[in-house]
Amino acid sequence: MPSPSLRSGELGTWRPAAAPCADTDRQSRIRVVFCLLGAALVLAGGCGGEKEKPKAAPTTTGAPATTAVAAPVDPNRAPLTGLPLTAPVNRPALVVKIDNAPKARPQFGLAAADLVIEEGVEGGITRFATVFHSRDAGSVGPVRSARSTDIHLATPLQRPLYAYSGAAPQIEVMLNRSPFVNVGIGRLPGAYRRERSRPQPYNLFSSTQALYAAAPAGATNPKPLFDIAGADARPEGGPVTKVTLAWVGNVRTDVTWTWNGSRWQRVQNGTPHVDAAGGEIAPRNIVVLFVRYEDTGSRDNSGAAVPEAKLVGEGEAFVVRENTIVRGKWRKPSDEAPIQLLDPQGKDVRLLPGQTWVELPAPGMGSAS
Repeated sequence: MPSPSLRSGELGTWRPAAAPCADTDRQSRIRVVFCLLGAALVLAGGCGGEKEKPKAAPTTTGAPATTAVAAPVDPNRAPLTGLPLTAPVNRPALVVKIDNAPKARPQFGLAAADLVIEEGVEGGITRFATVFHSRDAGSVGPVRSARSTDIHLATPLQRPLYAYSGAAPQIEVMLNRSPFVNVGIGRLPGAYRRERSRPQPYNLFSSTQALYAAAPAGATNPKPLFDIAGADARPEGGPVTKVTLAWVGNVRTDVTWTWNGSRWQRVQNGTPHVDAAGGEIAPRNIVVLFVRYEDTGSRDNSGAAVPEAKLVGEGEAFVVRENTIVRGKWRKPSDEAPIQLLDPQGKDVRLLPGQTWVELPAPGMGSAS
């Protein structure tokens, strides 16, 4: 739903901890003099040339402080896919909200994304939080409204750009307090266009190049959302050739992933899912996180409740890598933490290099065979 533009400077603005107070009172000046004279009293007070004891890190209740993002372990590989880079990349992740209602398909940009995250929204419809970094897409969309689930998903990416079109008022407030860098249509109307061949509101598009033009100075690479194995890793787990998922409300979204012997193929409500730009939707990893949904109190234009996926905690997970599956657990202790995948013995499960699709059905709404 449309909403007013956010106020300039609000989104993603974090204040660093205050600097230690300067010694400006008389007692402090006396201590400084004593330090210069080498007095024992000053040494006892911690002044002079003695190394200062490290201070404990400040605690936070919201987003992390604006510290520089560490470079990937291997700078020659993309942090979100683990694939080799043909040229150095130094830019933030870009999250684009892409519609997945029947009238929104086929979408543009899904095949070029590093990560595609499918979340339940109102009434049994799903929507994609599509994460770009290592590759560009000349067209992405249709771009639709924000959801609070995205904040819990993408905070570990370290100040990603966030492209969307409108949000409920309380979600706008949450976005203002989040670490996202707002590149939505309310901030950058010139980066978006309407396609006359499609009906509104399913016709709003942009490009990664136009959105990246608004990246703030000094923005750098994201941290991985998942642990990714090396290029020579082989998947371990039981065999799998089919994954079925469902989101149910006023309507029903049924998704089937089928292994054709060399890659995964996606069918949604009986129709093969394709990228309108021509690229294959064929991820190497499919991560299914079974999550609880709660009513946010917002309603869409039809009156349906707008849900939020509860992504801080843990739950059941399917980790599908090529044609193998590990039925284990996911764990995420905080918004800032990446998603940890565990096997039944509690050992970490690492993804294979390549594109990953993350599916967020409710518990009991998925199976694999």
